[in-house]
Amino acid sequence: MHFLLVFHIIYCIFATDMYKLMDFLTSVIGMPQDKVVSGELYCTESNTRLTFLTNQMQETLAGYSYTLVNDGWLELLYNDRMLTLQKGDLMIYSPGVKIRIINGSTDYHSVCLMIDEQAALEIPAVRNVVHTAYQPIAELGRPIIHLNEQQTAHFWQHMHEMIQYQHSGHRYLREVLRTLFTQFVLDLMDVMAQNIGPRQVRERTTEQFIAFMRLLTKHFIEHHDIGFYAEGLHITPIHLSRIVRQVTGRTVVDYINQMLLMEASWLLQTTDLSIAAIAERLHFADQSSFGRFFTRLKGTTPKTYRLERKR
Repeated sequence: MHFLLVFHIIYCIFATDMYKLMDFLTSVIGMPQDKVVSGELYCTESNTRLTFLTNQMQETLAGYSYTLVNDGWLELLYNDRMLTLQKGDLMIYSPGVKIRIINGSTDYHSVCLMIDEQAALEIPAVRNVVHTAYQPIAELGRPIIHLNEQQTAHFWQHMHEMIQYQHSGHRYLREVLRTLFTQFVLDLMDVMAQNIGPRQVRERTTEQFIAFMRLLTKHFIEHHDIGFYAEGLHITPIHLSRIVRQVTGRTVVDYINQMLLMEASWLLQTTDLSIAAIAERLHFADQSSFGRFFTRLKGTTPKTYRLERKR
């Protein structure tokens, strides 16, 4: 099996509108809402303690994060594979990928750039955003680019420029931050072209996969069957399965289930809807079938999950 197995890092850009960056910053990080100057993009320095909070990100943030390590090291499980981040490493992270922070040195220090999925979709360079997310995975088998000293200094300075603007009171802050992020992505693409080389995934295949993901995010609650999405793309279910398998190593059902699981997790955490009501909302046949689905994928019952998360 080749490195395209974990291409699904690009999944987050199409996630549901419920998982906003603002929610993550206020609910997970604990920032006062009036201190979040932009709900679209946020850049901040981080240490080991703050980084461990991102273990909750997989169920709360629909967006990209780019973490550049300045000092120390961090150990994490990425799709059940142990990775170590060190000085000069730039890691691209997305929800929907199985990830867990395991350990970090006391001197670990990084700068993290997060962008909300809707903002990313509205940026003209959205295709470039997608490519920076998947290419390291496709070509190197991991979501990490190692930068040399000059590149590290460049991106560190660029990310700190965003931090400075966040607190500047600039009248056109939204436009400035979007411009800076676009430049960041283009610079990253240039580095990747030097470090990785030409892409190996056919552009047509990539476009079909992206079209599937866009269709999925609009209809996953009502439609849990592969036939609906294949018909929407004017291809056969077998062809759609082949595309998704080729690009990601996963199945169409995997993607449908992941979307449903994220939505169910969010509803259990943030609403008082009964489990029966959630099952109905997500178009399961009944509460029992929803319970079996959730327990199989999450390893715990919906009731237990809700109680643990609301403590």
